[in-house]
Amino acid sequence: MGNLATFSSTMLYTAIAFYSIATIMFGVTIKDKKKQNKKGMTGTIAISITIIGLIAQLVYFITRWIAGGHAPVGNMFEFMTFLGLSIVLAFIIIYFIYRLNILGLFALPIALIIIAYASMFPTDLSPLVPSLQSPWLYIHVTTVSLSQGILGISFVAGLIYLIKQVDQKKRSKKNIWLELILFSLIACVGFILSTITFNILDYSATFEYPSGDRTLTVEYNLPAIAGPQDGELITEGANGALFEAPGWLQGRNAAKKFNTLIWSFATGLVLYGLIRLVFRRRIGAAIQPLLKNIKPDLVDEITYRAVAIGFPLFTLGGLIFASIWAQIAWDRFWGWDPKEVWALITWFFYAAFLHLRLSRGWHGEKSSWLAVIGFAIIMFNLIVVNLVIAGLHSYA
Repeated sequence: MGNLATFSSTMLYTAIAFYSIATIMFGVTIKDKKKQNKKGMTGTIAISITIIGLIAQLVYFITRWIAGGHAPVGNMFEFMTFLGLSIVLAFIIIYFIYRLNILGLFALPIALIIIAYASMFPTDLSPLVPSLQSPWLYIHVTTVSLSQGILGISFVAGLIYLIKQVDQKKRSKKNIWLELILFSLIACVGFILSTITFNILDYSATFEYPSGDRTLTVEYNLPAIAGPQDGELITEGANGALFEAPGWLQGRNAAKKFNTLIWSFATGLVLYGLIRLVFRRRIGAAIQPLLKNIKPDLVDEITYRAVAIGFPLFTLGGLIFASIWAQIAWDRFWGWDPKEVWALITWFFYAAFLHLRLSRGWHGEKSSWLAVIGFAIIMFNLIVVNLVIAGLHSYA
């Protein structure tokens, strides 16, 4: 099984390589505006490479399932990796409907960021805890992930619409919010880069800190900017913390998570500053010329169609299948667990999206902002609720 697990990991890296090449090819189709025949051929090559990457990731998924003895959706690494697969699958389906190359230039990097983010968590195969040893794990989690992948395409289309339509020549609240969205993506890249860098350097620092009547230890894998309250460094040769994490942060690894957030934000700022230095303008303003030939109505339709498909699927997986499994596992359909609450918030938000779209005529820019906010809620649920807020569904 060890060889199979190694092969599985190799196939995931292979998928990442193909997605990266496909992203570059989709970028070529945007720049090649005059040679339409070549543009069509390049787009065909790009989507073909994307499909090969998806097949490689499906092989990763199946072989990891065989090696581990269960569907690989039981921890943060496995679920986020499957989410990346879901976004790529949703993109491919929508691409063959609308044939819009620019979607690939945005959707594939989002999927790559999510997969790379997943790889920062423990990747070892481990048995499922008893509460997860149910066929409903596969049914519920995979359905939710697929729906979120489709809703991710609505985010991509909405983001494209906003970058194209919002006036980038003047400073406004819309531009500031749009730039914050782009910065958040860069901050995710900052988290990945900083984590990889210090993993390569094999950095580790352990702190002791009091917790009630006990003394606990926490291992930092990034240099401690924010250390635990009343913590003491016990690793020789490592640097101590610059300051202590706020006292209102609760939980064993709260200070460590806060430190990781600082590193992500700081590295993201450095990357953002370098990008601004290269282009000498906002990122949105730098991207906007690439979207000159994009039809806003077509992108707006994709935003709506993605939600129209993803919302019923999320209802099925996130509420109906989840309630059935909760009844089987915990003898109740609903328990106001933090993950359940945020799943309900997500459902109400996209229900409001469809209501405002169909009944109030919220098309174009309003619809795009809602699509972007909706996916932000999904990512908050996946990252913050999973890792920070304690509950029955927490991966941390």
